[in-house]
Amino acid sequence: MKKIISTKDAPAAIGHYSQAVEAGGFIFISGQLPVDPATGTLAGTGIAEQTEAAIKNIGAILKSRGLSLENIVKTTVFMADLSQFARMNEIYGSFFSKNPPARATIEVKALPKAALVEIEAIAERV
Repeated sequence: MKKIISTKDAPAAIGHYSQAVEAGGFIFISGQLPVDPATGTLAGTGIAEQTEAAIKNIGAILKSRGLSLENIVKTTVFMADLSQFARMNEIYGSFFSKNPPARATIEVKALPKAALVEIEAIAERV
């Protein structure tokens, strides 16, 4: 049975979806924009600040379920400009330096709120 996850410590959904859903021992986290949950505005204008903010939003969702970034088994990173991959990867790597999850990175034409990055994740409750 699925359980809807919602926390005020991450940005509210801006459409008809949940921040995350738990089912079958996994947490499926919707794409997280680099939005400050307190203000609803983008956190910074550069790829470094935005990558950090998106990952922190994922962390807040996991924390609300008693988990951490270490529980993540897969991420998908959506980028508006793949030429900024190296900088995004550097910041991303600072959060996942030990036993990093599987990952796909995809360049997209545009992201909501004109963000530079959006990250979705799948975590396992172990």
